[in-house]
Amino acid sequence: MANIKSAKKRILVNETKAARNKAIKSKVKTCVKKVETAVANKDAAAAAEALKIATIEINKAGSKGVYHKNTCSRKISRLAKAVNGIA
Repeated sequence: MANIKSAKKRILVNETKAARNKAIKSKVKTCVKKVETAVANKDAAAAAEALKIATIEINKAGSKGVYHKNTCSRKISRLAKAVNGIA
């Protein structure tokens, strides 16, 4: 355990940030899973709607620094490609 006051504070701050990042990543994964499920069921309308929501969530995660900009673009691109493939 840390003895220095600033080190103790860093531990607390890191725990807070890790919890925030974990929640955001979990939300993104849930949205991505909804898109993939709709694609698997060949439901174009549901997939398009889920893609719209997933895109927003992925971009939010990127703007908050949870994901790198290119990672966000890659995730969105792959989902869009899958959705366009069933149409």
